Amino acid sequence: MTIHHCTVDTPAGPFTAIVDADGVVLASGWTPDAAVLIPLIHPRLRPATTVARTDLGAVTRAVTDYHAGDLSCIDSIPVKQHSGEFLEHAWDVLRKVPAGEPVTYTEFAALAGRPAAVRGAASACARNAAALFVPCHRVLRVGGALGGFRWGLPTKRWLLSHEHADR
Repeated sequence: MTIHHCTVDTPAGPFTAIVDADGVVLASGWTPDAAVLIPLIHPRLRPATTVARTDLGAVTRAVTDYHAGDLSCIDSIPVKQHSGEFLEHAWDVLRKVPAGEPVTYTEFAALAGRPAAVRGAASACARNAAALFVPCHRVLRVGGALGGFRWGLPTKRWLLSHEHADR
């Protein structure tokens, strides 16, 4: 199976995506190094190698368009992640959190149908391999504190500001 990756320069920093042969995002984030993303992919989906490309078609366009202000363009990009039932459901729920309308971890747990599973909701964010396309940056601590973000709090702050400014 041919797996490809591509890095795009964005205002928030270099962004790399890894896609399968069908163009489905397996992993993505603000790094110039695809090797950083490989371990994030579930072993069942993890490729042995990836081949660099200069363009991943719809995925590259979505990354560029999102950073240019089209906040909904990421919604239609297919993503494939594998884990337990709750995490997979939680990642689907995250894709429905609107840009510019961040939720708390408590609210996210409730949206995922398990209001008492705040730690599980936080785990879904921490284990998300497909940053941006599964927008875990839209989840905050109670009171509005940023909480954590694999790609750094400055990037999370930029994304939230970008989404709020364009509303």
